[in-house]
Amino acid sequence: MSSSLIILTVAILTAISCSILGVFLVLKNMSMLTDAISHTILLGIVLSFFVVKSLESPLLVLGATLMGLVTVYLVELITSSKLVKEDAAIGVVLSFLFSIAVILISKYTANVHLDIDAVLLGEIAFVPFYTMDIFGITVSRAIVYGLIICIINISFVTIFFKELKISIFDKALAFSLGLYPSLIHYLLMTLVSTTSVISFESVGAMLLISFMIGPPVSAYLISKDIKSMIFISIIIDIIASTIGYYIAIYLDISIAGMIAVVIGTIFLCVFIYRKITNKYLM
Repeated sequence: MSSSLIILTVAILTAISCSILGVFLVLKNMSMLTDAISHTILLGIVLSFFVVKSLESPLLVLGATLMGLVTVYLVELITSSKLVKEDAAIGVVLSFLFSIAVILISKYTANVHLDIDAVLLGEIAFVPFYTMDIFGITVSRAIVYGLIICIINISFVTIFFKELKISIFDKALAFSLGLYPSLIHYLLMTLVSTTSVISFESVGAMLLISFMIGPPVSAYLISKDIKSMIFISIIIDIIASTIGYYIAIYLDISIAGMIAVVIGTIFLCVFIYRKITNKYLM
């Protein structure tokens, strides 16, 4: 498989994994929580590294995922007090936990390949160089991890689609039907955290947020139901990743940055389209 195809495959797999979950975050009005999780799980990675002393250990994923859940819990705890609004709570928790991670990295991991720029920006152009052997066959590690998390996310949404839909629009009904909306909520947040960790090495936090929020918001403006919203999000993912990649190669600029720009451009076009159509329908 060529380097170009590997990069494009990783981008599309990551985009699909993120936007499938992002659809439900957008519908739950929790878009900005993605920003918080994508930054605060860095603290989970750092703390886990202090324990296992290796950047290759799967325990880093576990630690980062748990930190993502801690972030969600702290935001909800502060918000439930009614003293602070959710956006302010997210800002406080994000800045507090992320700042601790930055301090720990700058102080104790100077000789380790773990830096803030790599986490925030990522470098998807390097993914062809990271490989692993499966049954004697050398394959891209990012593709394997991306495919696994993509299958897990699709399976989760497929199996719990009814529960997710009812929990979003009518929690009281969900409770009366015995669907445990809180459990579904934290399962969703667990997958958001895990997806963020898996995506860090490849795309970085900035493109991760774009993937998880941009396509679902664009799809929300032109969709009639959740299923079509998911489908349109995936189509936007594929289009944005492909166009962004080839423009970046042609202009010799950041691939992740260009894909994010294309996602933003698609949203702007959809937004303008909706404004125009709404004006004529009124």
